[in-house]
Amino acid sequence: MNAAPIWAAFRQAFAEAWAGGAGALLPLGFLGGAAVLVPLGIGSDTETLKAVGPGIIWVSLALSSLVTLERIFQADVEDGTLDLWLQTGAPMAAVAAAKTLAHWLAAGLPLALASPLLALMFQAQASLDLIAHLGLYALGSLAFFFWGGVGAALSATVRRGGLLISIIALPLYVPTAIFGSLAMTGGIGSDGAPMLLAASTLFACAVAPYAMAAALRLAAD
Repeated sequence: MNAAPIWAAFRQAFAEAWAGGAGALLPLGFLGGAAVLVPLGIGSDTETLKAVGPGIIWVSLALSSLVTLERIFQADVEDGTLDLWLQTGAPMAAVAAAKTLAHWLAAGLPLALASPLLALMFQAQASLDLIAHLGLYALGSLAFFFWGGVGAALSATVRRGGLLISIIALPLYVPTAIFGSLAMTGGIGSDGAPMLLAASTLFACAVAPYAMAAALRLAAD
């Protein structure tokens, strides 16, 4: 298998993720805005903030991951690049995975890095647990981007397909958001939640590229 097209797709997608100077800034702004508004709305009670904090951050992380997904495949369909990827003979699933991974590195990883800091607003203790939570946020955001990539591939031929991506991707986000939030609450079932979160991410990384490839082949026909 020739890896050159896959590497080229990765570099192209990484450059596109920063096109216009936005890069990670727009998703980060969305994440920060969504998380900051909640404490303003529910008050400053410490116990309340601790109880709702993990869930709010995971929901905000999921929604923030949708911000840049519209750009992953749409430009390739419009300018004919998708046809070139198909003609190279490289596995389309690998090309789609490379492009999605590039967008995650540009936008998803910064979201994961910022999430533990936002947890401090919800009265999370400044301890080594925040570093462990960083790994969970990274796993969850990776799953969000791969499932979101499926929605982006299915809507690649639709102008302004952001709403369609959300409709397709949000139901797929539910298990990851539940396991991620449960892993940080310390409640019943929280001990096994990190393993379930890792399993859901591995499942997304294994299945989503093939779903993206099938959708992109349909878009090219």
